Amino acid sequence: MNKQVQAPEGSNAADRIEERAERIKQATSSAVSSTKEAVDRAADHVEEKLHHATDKAADAATRASAKADEYRERGREAYDQAIDRADEWLDRARDYVREKPVQSVAIALGAGWLLGRILRR
Repeated sequence: MNKQVQAPEGSNAADRIEERAERIKQATSSAVSSTKEAVDRAADHVEEKLHHATDKAADAATRASAKADEYRERGREAYDQAIDRADEWLDRARDYVREKPVQSVAIALGAGWLLGRILRR
């Protein structure tokens, strides 16, 4: 009196296989979706950091360019002042030579003789 009712084995196993396959599909889809989201977040983060770094580099380059312009202008002013002073000294020397030619020749000879003595040694 041992009665066992057996369900057809083929249909029950097939249902379990289909059910498990569907769970695997869902888990795979979920993992892929989660991975896509993580990659997208990482890419957004990298992009944001790259934009920030680019902005900083551009700002530094702009400041360096402004400083270079400032120094170039200062150099130009110093050069112009030096040229003006040299022209002024040259004009003074010409005026002195015109006013006192004998003394100018004597000074030139003395300076030449002294320079020659110094360079001989």
